[in-house]
Amino acid sequence: MNGGIPGFRNAPASRAVVVAAALFSVTFGFRGRLRDLGLVYEKLQIWRLIISLFAFSSTPELIFGAALLYYFRVFERQIGSNKYAVFIIFSTVVSVLLQILALGYLKDPSLDMLTSGPYGLIFASYVPFFFDIPISMKFRIFGLSVSDKSFVYLAGLQLLFSSGRHSIIPGLSGILAGLLYRMNTFGIRRLKGTHSATQDLTESSIATLVSMGFDRTSAMRALALTNYDVNLASNILLEAQALQS
Repeated sequence: MNGGIPGFRNAPASRAVVVAAALFSVTFGFRGRLRDLGLVYEKLQIWRLIISLFAFSSTPELIFGAALLYYFRVFERQIGSNKYAVFIIFSTVVSVLLQILALGYLKDPSLDMLTSGPYGLIFASYVPFFFDIPISMKFRIFGLSVSDKSFVYLAGLQLLFSSGRHSIIPGLSGILAGLLYRMNTFGIRRLKGTHSATQDLTESSIATLVSMGFDRTSAMRALALTNYDVNLASNILLEAQALQS
């Protein structure tokens, strides 16, 4: 998986989430104490809820989850840290509410504890990933045509089914939260950060690519993938055109 320029440059919110997930998972998860930190709504305790939103319950979940969070930092670079923080809060809160509704509807005693971790944010991020991130590479494996996006989907499926129904419910809740955000429910997407010189630079980069014959939407996607490097973005767009021709 490739999320553009390596590291967390211009993605402080993503870095904070990944660090929190790693610290809480190691502190509470890998010592066998995380079973008590699932979303046990009958005995809701705020500190347990907060920790459960970040701490994965196993090493494989942490590996796949952290890798996906790292990849999805591209969205923070695309919309800015302030708006991405709004996305984090919205997707997390809405996902938790949807999980509560699901547990209340199912009334299954075996689902008293759902798997913990930032599932809401991770799976909400698959909505803009599906709609906004273009395929930059296609190839064949054992006769099957796959793309660079396929590996991101496979990592998500591994995480979604890692704990059976206990992880499927948080995952699906995250996807629904992402769809609600994209539909601009409650006008959430109108919340914006302050204007800065970076935004002017972004518009200049977009204008440069548009002048080269690329459409604005594709130019924005390519710039987000390359941390707004015009040269790298133009290479991605040219490669995409070559694959489609």
